[in-house]
Amino acid sequence: FPVADQTHSTSLNGEPVVKRPREGVPQEHPLRTPKEPQNKVTVVLGAQWGDEGKGKVVDLLAMDADIVCRCQGGNNAGHTVVVDSVEYDFHLLPSGVLNKKAISFIGNGVVIHLPGLFEEAEKNLRKGKGLQGWEERLKISDRAHIVFNFHQAVDGIQEQQRQQQEGKNLGTTKKGIGPAYSSKAARNGLRVCDLVSDFKVFEEKFRMLAEHFRTMYPNLNVDIDSELQQLKEYTERLRPLVTDGVYFMHRALTGPSKKILVEGANAALLDIDFGTYPFVTSSNCTVGGVCTGLGVPPSYVGRVYGVVKAYTTRVGVGAFPTEQDNETGNLLQSRGREFGVTTGRRRRCGWLDLILVRYAHMVNGFSAIALTKLDILDTLPEIKVAVAYKVNGQPLPSFPANMDVLTQVKVEYETLPGWCCSTETARSFEELPVQAQNYIRFIEDFLQVPVKWVGVGKSRESIIKLF
Repeated sequence: FPVADQTHSTSLNGEPVVKRPREGVPQEHPLRTPKEPQNKVTVVLGAQWGDEGKGKVVDLLAMDADIVCRCQGGNNAGHTVVVDSVEYDFHLLPSGVLNKKAISFIGNGVVIHLPGLFEEAEKNLRKGKGLQGWEERLKISDRAHIVFNFHQAVDGIQEQQRQQQEGKNLGTTKKGIGPAYSSKAARNGLRVCDLVSDFKVFEEKFRMLAEHFRTMYPNLNVDIDSELQQLKEYTERLRPLVTDGVYFMHRALTGPSKKILVEGANAALLDIDFGTYPFVTSSNCTVGGVCTGLGVPPSYVGRVYGVVKAYTTRVGVGAFPTEQDNETGNLLQSRGREFGVTTGRRRRCGWLDLILVRYAHMVNGFSAIALTKLDILDTLPEIKVAVAYKVNGQPLPSFPANMDVLTQVKVEYETLPGWCCSTETARSFEELPVQAQNYIRFIEDFLQVPVKWVGVGKSRESIIKLF
């Protein structure tokens, strides 16, 4: 880099005085001084198998956010948010869309089913006033891939085939997410930028992609013309929402001070790389997905909050070491109203597994934890927490990659006294029963991560902030 050969200061009479740098003294170049990021993103991620109550935590943080982003997944995710006694269900829209002062952004890592997006908005509009004007405050990355109706049909066929061939399916939501990400990886997928550009070119590519799936699945029933007509109608509604996502995020990160929130869908143990494979989703729902799914440099990732349910749940099939297929599991299921937001499926329930959460922390590096649904444990005289795994009598040093190993683990529990009284009216840590306080401290000590929020009910007001 060239170094300026002179610098200016002002003399007593106001004239500039030329100061020449002394020879042999290296001059500091402004570009060589590392710049601290102007704005950093705050990230909220699920730390178990999903359904931890992320929507409520995001809603709390989104109240004073300027931008709320989704970075991965599709309408296979489901977040429930209760505002003014109205229960909103979100699948593609960021939960922050309820904040009328914030921009909601759907990043390039999200796969979008357009009928699902607009139907979701209309359904929530009928519930209350929270979603009014949503189209004015939603931005969608032009690099996001599109989920088509035939992707959803293929999803159903694939599940059927797995059931017939292996006697077990993956338990997908049949929303077409896996086949859409498959198209993306096979490089024959279609993106939002394709749809809002030249529709004739888009139509040709769409017909080729549909034909590709018809060849692979002869039983696939695809009405190509009908879907193209539907997509053409959505295009005009979609066009004003579409933006260059990389440029949008760059301006947000490097411009005036802004609070930027990223809402992770699914959860760490459903991550395509780090989850309980193959019983996982098709995207990276750990912290790396924030960078790849939004175009955010790693240095701009700030605080990462892990959402942990006070017990463990899992939808669908797959290993679940702390599952309680008994009265305790039934109690957690009924008290916690554990049904999937997206599928309505009954969730399997069990004790809190801290081996699993510690593994999620290793991958994500949580700054703090949001502990949700503590009130569901209110009636239990004793509460167990998983603190170690053993296989064939030998302790496992880490969380196993192999699911056959995970199904064989014997869990070692720490038993803690319950509190047998309601926590729902507590609004501070001190107002919680001593045993509940000890339960929270036990979690903090084991994970070596502080608990920042505790949820003891459904509403915004029922989240206790600890620091």
